[in-house]
Amino acid sequence: MGPSNLLSFAFCGILIFQVNAQISVDDCCTNGQEWAGQRQDCAALQTTSDSQMCRIAQEQCCIAAQDDNYCTTGINLAKQHGECETLYTDATSCEAKNIKRCCNCCLLGKNAQQQGLSCEQNLSLGYECGLVYRACCVEGQETGPTLPVVQPPQEPATNEQDDPYLNDQCRGAAHCSQQCRVTESGATCSCFQGYKLKPDGHTCEDINECLLGSHNCRSGERCINTKGAFRCQREVSCGTGYELTDSNNCQDIDECETGTHNCAPEFACQNTQGSFRCKPLMQCGDGFIQDAQGNCIDINECMSANGPCPSGQVCINTVGSFNCQRNSITCGRGYHLNEDGTRCVDINECTSLSQPCGPGHVCINVAGTFRCECSAGYYFDSISRSCVDTNECRRYPGRLCAHKCENTPGSYHCSCTIGFKLGSDGRNCEDLNECESNPCSQECANVYGSYQCYCRRGYQLSDVDGITCEDIDECALPTGGHICSYRCHNIPGSFHCTCPTTGYTLAPNGRSCQDIDECVTGTHNCTGSETCFNVQGHFKCLLFECPENYRKSGEAVRVDRTETIRCIKSCRLNDVNCVLDPIHTVSYTVISLPTFREFNTPEEIIFLRAMSPAHATIQSDIVFDITEGNVRNSFDIIKRFESGMTVGVVRQVKPIVGPLHVVLKLAMNYVIRGVVSHRNLVNVHIYVSEYWF
Repeated sequence: MGPSNLLSFAFCGILIFQVNAQISVDDCCTNGQEWAGQRQDCAALQTTSDSQMCRIAQEQCCIAAQDDNYCTTGINLAKQHGECETLYTDATSCEAKNIKRCCNCCLLGKNAQQQGLSCEQNLSLGYECGLVYRACCVEGQETGPTLPVVQPPQEPATNEQDDPYLNDQCRGAAHCSQQCRVTESGATCSCFQGYKLKPDGHTCEDINECLLGSHNCRSGERCINTKGAFRCQREVSCGTGYELTDSNNCQDIDECETGTHNCAPEFACQNTQGSFRCKPLMQCGDGFIQDAQGNCIDINECMSANGPCPSGQVCINTVGSFNCQRNSITCGRGYHLNEDGTRCVDINECTSLSQPCGPGHVCINVAGTFRCECSAGYYFDSISRSCVDTNECRRYPGRLCAHKCENTPGSYHCSCTIGFKLGSDGRNCEDLNECESNPCSQECANVYGSYQCYCRRGYQLSDVDGITCEDIDECALPTGGHICSYRCHNIPGSFHCTCPTTGYTLAPNGRSCQDIDECVTGTHNCTGSETCFNVQGHFKCLLFECPENYRKSGEAVRVDRTETIRCIKSCRLNDVNCVLDPIHTVSYTVISLPTFREFNTPEEIIFLRAMSPAHATIQSDIVFDITEGNVRNSFDIIKRFESGMTVGVVRQVKPIVGPLHVVLKLAMNYVIRGVVSHRNLVNVHIYVSEYWF
């Protein structure tokens, strides 16, 4: 490829490398391209050198080659289907994004070609998209024929007549990077096969045949672009017994020639397509049949249904053949005629392959018959007159094996219980360290004759198999609802708490949610004329104006993280009605309450402290009252005395579920002899949060 690789849209992985050996930067780049050509993730790329430049070249060439493959898929979608949206709607992965982008850029180029527009687009598509746009727009246009490069003469000419190339505009190949030709309009640059001229008219760049679809790779092969050409690589392996040739074809491996067969020395290797056969070297003659191991087994012709000998003759089988003898001599049981047929000779029954005594017995031939004796581990039963296996485990209990004794024909076998293994003497048992085979999912402790699995913090041992560690869902425990203030999220081996997305932040303990005071941090959007009041999980911008004949009393008083606006009576001159009005002050304040998770007793929320006026000559009684806003009688007000002061305490007596906003209007009445001498009003804006914290 030339320096203008079409696809560099995204770097989709973080590459993890392993240091191997020092190689050149070109080899590093080739290794990265081959890795991407095998459809492997560049994030799993294995480095071939500890050089930093090699790792960078390997990484970038792998990503570039991988992105070329993605873009080729997108261009083919645009050429074959003419749309991208319905064919590739999954745009979440990096691969899908690159495919869709190249598809869309190619559609723009094809549209420009269909409308007869210039392929030199002036849209701000970006460098990579612009290359795809131009490639799809100019597809099908053939570059002009190239002319051989006109070389200047070897010796400099002395004048115009002696130097025929003096006026040659292509002298010295002009300013062309590859070839130059002379036309009527002057010198024109051209490129070698596999290259195309860049828009500057001088430089040549590689043609990506794989990207343009102008390759001739067959089905099952993948196109890999190279400088000035391309190559086809088979995608599917040839399978066992075949190898890929330089011509990209599958060729049978001759295991017999390469020596990769497993035929025994007495067998000859015969190659077959994709495999081989082992044929016995020794060929059996007439009268024999060959078994699978290549052995020659004698054929007993006398056992054939029709019999090979004529009537009146007896068939005697021999090795590889048979004899027919006349029935002139009759031999008794245990004898047969000799080869000459002149006398009876003893039959050695013990040499027969049929083992007349059976397994576990010793055959002893005698004249005309044979006898059987018992082998070691057997005893002769006089009743059944046969050899019976000796049960050593029952005869010598507890003396042969440490754990378990199992009788076998002619012998015995020791074994161990679970958790132990048989010692080298074949009798004693040793403790088996089961933890070496990693039977537990997390931690294992070996104990004598067994093992114990245990788990790490945040996990518990399964009651089903006793070896698997299962995650403890702390959020689902009986106390899970109180682990986190807001929401609990279980994760393997632990948990984490979260708070509402706005207005709260997680406390340092990682469990509680703390309200963010936007009024203090300055993150509110209140105007200069408004007052910021912090409420749980939010803030309120309120504008409190004093009623007519009242004025604000200096600066606002800040109590318990909220401000109180106090307006005092200020009558105009000779305003009798204003003077006689018993209301002396009007105050405004804001409080924030949670939605109590457990509401059992009244909650004291507001305290109104009253002092008798300095000019009062008669002791007055102070009466507190809720005049408006007591929704569903959720509040009451009581009076108490603290440190010589009369205090009105507003209590929440019923549960309230937020979010809710109420304006509670309170009155402090100074009563003298049953008449209200003056009154102070307090307007409390109560904001009830939807959360309990």
